[in-house]
Amino acid sequence: MMVAQFAEDLWIAEGEIVNFYGFAYPTRSVIVRLADGSLWVWSPIRLTGDLKDEVLKLGQPAHFVSPNKIHHLFLSAWHKAFPEAKLWGPRSTVGKRIDLPFETPLGDEPPLQWADRLDQVWFNGSPILDEVVFFHRTTRTVILADLSENFSDCFLNENRKPWQRWIAKRWGIVEGRGYAPLEWRLTFFDRKATRRARDKMMAWDVERVIMAHGEIQDAGGRRFLEKAFEWVG
Repeated sequence: MMVAQFAEDLWIAEGEIVNFYGFAYPTRSVIVRLADGSLWVWSPIRLTGDLKDEVLKLGQPAHFVSPNKIHHLFLSAWHKAFPEAKLWGPRSTVGKRIDLPFETPLGDEPPLQWADRLDQVWFNGSPILDEVVFFHRTTRTVILADLSENFSDCFLNENRKPWQRWIAKRWGIVEGRGYAPLEWRLTFFDRKATRRARDKMMAWDVERVIMAHGEIQDAGGRRFLEKAFEWVG
């Protein structure tokens, strides 16, 4: 199955490995069933007929969410397949994809459509990359896109060249550190805003962490986040 249940009312869909400026990246989507039975789909992966069938077994997609301006590639296909679903993203995604009918840009407060199930915080301390991080309350799961990359040695050995593996370890985007890539970290000039967002995230009662790229943390989520965001200071 392409879609696997991770926790109650929360599923993960694993996508293909894509090339991003010469670096191999796995893709992953998170699906949450909301109170009304509809589905919230985070960072949609490439849509295939089989994936569409599996998703429809869970419910009707109502919301497609781009957490940052990098995670937008497959929104058009999902919107075409489910035209009544709403599109959401931070201001940077909305500005980048003017061809799509987005709702009001996402910020620190969750829209009413999912406020009873998900909380969120907007990391906007960088002029280059902002990201909305989500928290699924009932399963105590934080959902991250590129603010944490947590690659295993197995993935790196199979999919990246030796010099790329060296960079991954030097940048700390590997298991045991789980940092954001160095080029993103260096653009967070407004550390006051970044610390404020980090502190809101750390105030959540976290147990699990799902990121778009890397090894999921099914336990010890708070300790993982403390390590992954220690660069914030």
